[in-house]
Amino acid sequence: MENPRRDISGPRILLADDHGIFTESLRALLQESYTVIGSVADGHALIADAAKLKPDLVIVDIGMPLLNGLDAARRLTALLPKVKIVFLTMQDDPNLAAAALELGNVGFVLKHSAASELLTAIEHVIGGKSYVTPKLRSEDWAMRANRVQQFSKELSPRQRDIVQLFAEGRSPKEICGLLNLTYKTVMFHKYHIMELFHLKSNADLVIFALQHGLIQLKPGALECEPLKAGVRGR
Repeated sequence: MENPRRDISGPRILLADDHGIFTESLRALLQESYTVIGSVADGHALIADAAKLKPDLVIVDIGMPLLNGLDAARRLTALLPKVKIVFLTMQDDPNLAAAALELGNVGFVLKHSAASELLTAIEHVIGGKSYVTPKLRSEDWAMRANRVQQFSKELSPRQRDIVQLFAEGRSPKEICGLLNLTYKTVMFHKYHIMELFHLKSNADLVIFALQHGLIQLKPGALECEPLKAGVRGR
């Protein structure tokens, strides 16, 4: 977590993104109008720091380590029901947007959008309205209920945590420490999931995690492209 550089009246914003350069560019943009109270780089840190700082709004990347942004936001809204959420992601996936909207009036903006679109999304969400980037077509919502089920059914929150961490390449010992579980419990969950969904290898587990939105393929430099007012990221 980092301390804010300016103190401007208005909604207090916490940033959650695991790319430092992008986060600093985002901070510089938002500090013209809002108070940025800190930044975090993973989903667990988001929940811990939000509980302490009580932000009015969180801007969160979906593809974060340890705990993805979507699951972190679900847990955060249960902890802080009044907090507002804007998702900022590289993934132009209507499945993700539909799942995000199940949390209520949230924003869903792509990282390669103009900075002005992010500011518009923030204004909508603060005003109690949802905002979804117009880059996702209206017909993409026809099967919204089915899309939401794809990202929420079948796995418990604990199972989702374990699948994500294994798919990130973390060792069982590391997962035990992160989740405060015994080795036996971690491995039981892993092999139960693999048996239940007919997964034969760790590669299958990674593919399963991708399909369920627990991890995302990150396009490297594109993910870190700074937002600049009035300019679209490449």
